[in-house]
Amino acid sequence: MGMFLRVLAVMLIVAACSRGDFSAPRNLDDACALANERPQYFRAMERAERRWSVPVPVQMAIIHAESRFIGDARTPYRWAAGVIPMGRQSSAYGYSQALDRTWEEYQAEAGGSRARRDRIQDATDFIGWYSQKSLERNGIPLHDARNLYLAYHEGHTGFANGSYRAKGWLMNVADRVATRAVMYDAQLRSCRRR
Repeated sequence: MGMFLRVLAVMLIVAACSRGDFSAPRNLDDACALANERPQYFRAMERAERRWSVPVPVQMAIIHAESRFIGDARTPYRWAAGVIPMGRQSSAYGYSQALDRTWEEYQAEAGGSRARRDRIQDATDFIGWYSQKSLERNGIPLHDARNLYLAYHEGHTGFANGSYRAKGWLMNVADRVATRAVMYDAQLRSCRRR
């Protein structure tokens, strides 16, 4: 019995370690520090930029707004009467906070069935793919972080219909995304990552 418990303990430790580290990098306001701390993030964004032509700073700003670089981020629970959990606000998950249906569309068109929302390589590729669709469907330039984010949040049809105009809070977030993309771009240029 002692050997069985030891084997079980080792298996549990290995399983716990294989889950991955989904925590946010330490300094989200410094693109150079972020790239140095998590070089795999930067490589994934560069790969997505080569494939989809979406600049790294734009990808970084969208991920910051959506998940703060937390790989397993989820929306909060909804509660009935303040005590009964009614499920999550949406199916958004991962770095990109992609919804189930949109993620499935991405998998079918570009990402493949093994793509996962909690893997940075797939999340950045998704952002590139979605932004490319925003260019095709709504004519949004790939360096326009503000409008790419509005289309990302509202969907292509919602953006085309201007649904964001009635959401002052969302327009403020989109302005912050644009400002952060410019900040990240300047930082990456200063540390010679661009």
